[in-house]
Amino acid sequence: MSCSRFALRNAHASRSDAATFFQRKSLVIRAKTALVSASRFAARLRSARDHGRDARATWLTIEMRNRYLLMSILALMFSATLVSSAFGAETAAPAQVEHEGVPLKAAPIVEIGKFAITNSMLVTWIVAAGIIVFAQVATRRIKPIPSGIQNFWEWLVESLYNFLEGIIGRELVRKTFWFFATIFIFILFVNWFGLIPGIGTIGWGHYDPNGTFHIDRPLLRGGNADLNMTTAMAVIFFLLWIVWALQANGVGGFLKHLFAPKGETTGILKILMAVIFFMVGWLEVISILFRPISLSFRLFGNIYAGESILEAMSTMNPYLAPILPIPFYFMEILVGIVQALVFMLLTAVFTMLIAQHDDGPEHAH
Repeated sequence: MSCSRFALRNAHASRSDAATFFQRKSLVIRAKTALVSASRFAARLRSARDHGRDARATWLTIEMRNRYLLMSILALMFSATLVSSAFGAETAAPAQVEHEGVPLKAAPIVEIGKFAITNSMLVTWIVAAGIIVFAQVATRRIKPIPSGIQNFWEWLVESLYNFLEGIIGRELVRKTFWFFATIFIFILFVNWFGLIPGIGTIGWGHYDPNGTFHIDRPLLRGGNADLNMTTAMAVIFFLLWIVWALQANGVGGFLKHLFAPKGETTGILKILMAVIFFMVGWLEVISILFRPISLSFRLFGNIYAGESILEAMSTMNPYLAPILPIPFYFMEILVGIVQALVFMLLTAVFTMLIAQHDDGPEHAH
C-alpha cells in the first residue's frame, strides 16, 4: 500500500514537473514569437517609412514635371501665336470662296492693325486652355495613390517620359522632356479637336441661287490644317535645337560635328577625308535647314488631307451626308495619334543626333 502511494506521489510530481516545463517552454516560445513579430513589425515600419519617402519624392517629381509641362504649353501657345501671326499676315484679307472644300488659308476673325486673329489660332487657344485647366484640376490635390483624372494625367506623363527615356537616354530626356511632351499632347488634342462636328461648318457665309448655304468664313478651323501653325511649331523646335546643340557641343564642337572628318586616318588619306567631310558638312547644313520645312509640311499635309476627305464625304450625297464620313472619322482619330507621335519622335531623334555623344554613358540607349 505504501509502495503504491509512493508511486502515485512520484507520478504526480513528474506530471507537475512536466507541466511546469511545458509552461516555461510555452513562455519562451511566446517570448521568441513576440520578439520576431516585433522585429518584423519594425522592419515593416522602416520599409513603409522608406517607401513613403520614395513615394513623396516621386510625388514631388511628378508635381514639378506637371508644372513645367503646363508652363511649356503656355510658352508654346504664345510663341506659336506670334510666329503664326508673322507668317500668316497675308491671311488678313477676307477669304474668297473659289471652290468647294477646305480653304488653304485660315480666315481672320478679328483684325487689330496688321495683327489678325484667325479661326485656326482660336482653336489652338481653346485647346491649350482646355489642357491647362484639365492638368490643373488633375494636379490640384496630388495624392500618393492617384485615382480618377490624376491617375490618367500621371499615366500619360509617365508613359511619355519612360518612352522617350528609352529612345534618347536619361540625361537628355531630363533636359528636353518638357518640350517633347508638350508637342505630343498639344498636337494630339488639336488634331482631335478638329474632328468635332461644327468645326469648319459653323460661321459666316451666303446663300447661292439654289438656296444652299455656303460657309465663307468658318468660326473655327482645325489648328494643324493651317500651314502657319505647323511652321510655327517647327521653327520653335529649330531654335531650341540650336540651343541644345550649342549647350552639348559648344560652338567649336558644333562646327566639328558638321565639318570635321570622322575616324582615324593619316597622311594623304586624312587630307582627302577632310575635304570630303567638309563638302558633306554643307549637305548636312542644307538638310538641317530643311528639317523645319519637312516637319511642318508633313503634319499640315496629313491633317489638311483628312479634313478635305471629311468635307468631301459630307457633301458628296446630301442624303448620306451623316453616314459617309463616319469610317473616315475613325481613321482620322488614328491619324491624329500617329502624326503627333511622328512629330515628337522626329524632333527627339534630331536632338539626340546632335546632343548625344557616342562615348557617353547614354550611348547604350
